[in-house]
Amino acid sequence: MLYLIYRQHQDLTYKGGEGPIVHLEADLHATVQWANAQARRWAFTLSDAGSNYFEDRADLARLHEINWDAVAAQSWSSCKEPKQAEFLLEQSFPWHLIEQIGVQSRQIYTQVAKKKGTNLFSTFSRPDGPLLAHNRRWHILARP
Repeated sequence: MLYLIYRQHQDLTYKGGEGPIVHLEADLHATVQWANAQARRWAFTLSDAGSNYFEDRADLARLHEINWDAVAAQSWSSCKEPKQAEFLLEQSFPWHLIEQIGVQSRQIYTQVAKKKGTNLFSTFSRPDGPLLAHNRRWHILARP
């Protein structure tokens, strides 16, 4: 999806770019444990789940099949598909499992920080909600 945002795909209504996007981070093992206890299906993909063809796995012992070099790549024009590996959870993702919110811009960091004292963050296991991280260089889409 971030690739489509970067490319300003014609079918997307959203045209705001990467800057305003917040990245919600959760512990993979805790999430899978929760999903299994709730009888919710989950999987990770080896590429973009929105593409015409992708492979998925529902076995954490197979995480090594993800191309981690591609996922971590800053210049990814030669590894576009494997860079877009993702984790999927059936129906919805439980808000209380979010451990960190990552943002790329100081403006978005300030907006999220203002929300931390509101009911938006009242369901987290941490009393002050998830950690908030700002990194100007943190983005999924490095320019080729």
